[in-house]
Amino acid sequence: MKTLLSACLCSLAVALTSLAQSPPPASPRTSPAGPPPAAPPPAVSPGAVANPAAPAQLPTTNLPPGAPAAPASPGAATSPAAPGATISATLSPAPAAAQSPSPTAEEKASGGVLGSNWLIDKFRKGGPIMWPILIVSIVGLTVVIERIFWWGGRWFRRDPKRIEKVFTAIESGDVAEASRLSRGSRDPVLRMMWNGLNHQHTSLQGALQVAAGIEIKRAGRFLVVMDTLVTLAPLLGLLGTITGLIRSFSFLGNEELAVQAVTGGIAEALIATACGLGIAIFALVPFNFFTSRVSNLEFELQTAATNLEVMLGAQAREMEIAGATHASGKGASI
Repeated sequence: MKTLLSACLCSLAVALTSLAQSPPPASPRTSPAGPPPAAPPPAVSPGAVANPAAPAQLPTTNLPPGAPAAPASPGAATSPAAPGATISATLSPAPAAAQSPSPTAEEKASGGVLGSNWLIDKFRKGGPIMWPILIVSIVGLTVVIERIFWWGGRWFRRDPKRIEKVFTAIESGDVAEASRLSRGSRDPVLRMMWNGLNHQHTSLQGALQVAAGIEIKRAGRFLVVMDTLVTLAPLLGLLGTITGLIRSFSFLGNEELAVQAVTGGIAEALIATACGLGIAIFALVPFNFFTSRVSNLEFELQTAATNLEVMLGAQAREMEIAGATHASGKGASI
């Protein structure tokens, strides 16, 4: 059992470590060393569309000497470099700045919702009361896992058919066969019956009570711990709420840091309360389930012990009656 508890603690530590060190999601932002984003297509102004009915304008160098230069139309380009100038004029730095916004200070500090240090960041924001809450959560999870394995193994150890065979042998008067069938079994009911059959000549009822008490104690192990955790976790969360509010109100006199300090204290109070309630809710359902299992096992042990006492008592009375009848018949014959 100690090995199982150690394995549970190690697996829980590995799970928490892997969750806290999970890789951050891929950022959609482009790094400075990466290739520049593709330039958008140049915007074409309505005035730059060429008129298909008008003749194409020739460069001014092709005009004959002495001819006056024709005035440039508003929609025509006056030089070959005009299209390039139009493209460069349409490109503004505003879209590029909008495509790659700078990360905020909170995202840099926390790493995002799924960042590598999100769990550690929330743990630190919960305040110093998070350390006892963490210990309580580890102990509660370990106890729940251990009890699940124990009751699962007990489910496979049950042998109701052999119990019926033992009662049949006792009813037929073969106590030795009943003891042989119940010997070496891992079923708690059969172990109790074997203990009672071996001590029936000294104190049958006492032997059954001792064996039943041992089995009930094994089944109810760590239930006191779970009951304590269910009560302790919300109290720790409430204590974290009080300390967080005290921290918030202590900074109200300072106007410069009042807003940040108050919000930090409220966040500490809420995180501690949520963790305490979550642990209590998590441990309450298994605690009630295991308590009901212990009650069912106690009822089964009491029923089997009562049946065994009744059957052995009836068998003893039959033997006494048979002995008295044999003795009276022998005396009459004499």
